[in-house]
Amino acid sequence: MRYISTRGGDAGEVKTFCSALLEGLARDGGLFVPDHYPIIGEKELAEWRFLDYPDLCLEIVARYANDIEHNELKTLIDRTYTTQAFGSSEITSTRSLGAELFLLRVANGPTLAFKDIAMQLLGNLFEFVLVREDRVLNILGATSGDTGSSAEYAMRGKHRVKVFMLSPYRRMSPFQQAQMYSLAEANIFNLAIEGTFDSCQDIVKTIGNDHLFKTQYHLGAVNSINWARVLAQAVYYFKGYFAATAGNGDEIDVAVPTGNFGNILAAYIAKRMGLPLRRLILATNENDVLDEFFRTGRYRPRSVQETRATSSPSMDISKASNFERFIFDCADRDHNKVRQLWQTLAQYGGFDLTEPEYQEVWNRVAQSGFVSGSSTHADRLATIRKVYAQYGEIVDPHTADGIKVGLEYKEEGVPLICVETALPAKFAQTIKEALDIMPPRPSAYEHLESLPQHFDVLPADAEEVKLFMKRHL
Repeated sequence: MRYISTRGGDAGEVKTFCSALLEGLARDGGLFVPDHYPIIGEKELAEWRFLDYPDLCLEIVARYANDIEHNELKTLIDRTYTTQAFGSSEITSTRSLGAELFLLRVANGPTLAFKDIAMQLLGNLFEFVLVREDRVLNILGATSGDTGSSAEYAMRGKHRVKVFMLSPYRRMSPFQQAQMYSLAEANIFNLAIEGTFDSCQDIVKTIGNDHLFKTQYHLGAVNSINWARVLAQAVYYFKGYFAATAGNGDEIDVAVPTGNFGNILAAYIAKRMGLPLRRLILATNENDVLDEFFRTGRYRPRSVQETRATSSPSMDISKASNFERFIFDCADRDHNKVRQLWQTLAQYGGFDLTEPEYQEVWNRVAQSGFVSGSSTHADRLATIRKVYAQYGEIVDPHTADGIKVGLEYKEEGVPLICVETALPAKFAQTIKEALDIMPPRPSAYEHLESLPQHFDVLPADAEEVKLFMKRHL
């Protein structure tokens, strides 16, 4: 298995899983993708159905990470997915809410968000590779709320790693903010950027494309631009499928609340590997760039001013990084076409795949299994009330986005899995507004917001961020 860039750079250089892991963003500004997707046949699916989570993860990740010895990879995975870290040996569980309706619970990790599933493994992978190669890594990341805390909890205290995490100033929930900013480890730096998540993400990409700075200061990435993160998330779609079906030929639909396109891309990867996922139901909030694309073929990211602050803040994103990986596949892996599209995006603020020259790309999008929808604050409140009244389950506002849109596409005879992306405790004010009760909170987080918070406020300027990093490296 080798890794290539979506934009065709470094064509003569063989990239392994570990080199792609540490580099994060390709030198040409593209994203690393595997040169093929391993296909899993019915026999293997039948054998995997009864595996526990670590063994299932090993089967999948080993097919992409063949530059790590099998026994070493098993040790890393077993160390990651423990009852202590995730609350039970199941790691992810699937609850039946009703006839053919399931909730895939993937948010029981240390920071109560689905991103822990991948980030905890990423932390152990980083540590292993850095020790093996006698290197250090300075991670530069951006978060809309959950990635940051998941990354920091996974990397805190690791001797060869420092984390510089950018977050949009005053645009996260109080719980999300306190969860990140209360960490006092010497290798963690929180930078509150005066702008939106997209401002933070743009800074990360700008600095990542400064190859001299990246090399000199040993930069890496933990955002879902890092292929290993997306790969690790693909595992729980297999786990959820096995829980929701009786046989390996049965098709199911999955509904996924979507911001940066990483979580639903993981479902798409599972589908490409042969998992019988029929529809990939993408749910946005009021920041509906991706919904607009899948309905019309037009991709038009919004400006900072147009990006709305909502009650599902982790989805307040209008430039979805992982979208490029999907378009690369739909362009039949034609680097030139992807470069042309992203040049058009940079020059004109968007592109339209219904134009004649891109018709084949748009046809592949239409055949990919994706459908989409969006929701409003009122929709989220109504869905939280409905799920609580009918099933006695409290769901967070992002999960509510997914359930609302998923039910709009629900068809009799086809099981629907809705992905729970965070626990409701992280968004207590919205739950209080919907149900007039406060959601349960794990005892370890009882007084989280009262802890001292450590962060620096910076303007949305890549040079300012680079200066801050230089002072602390």
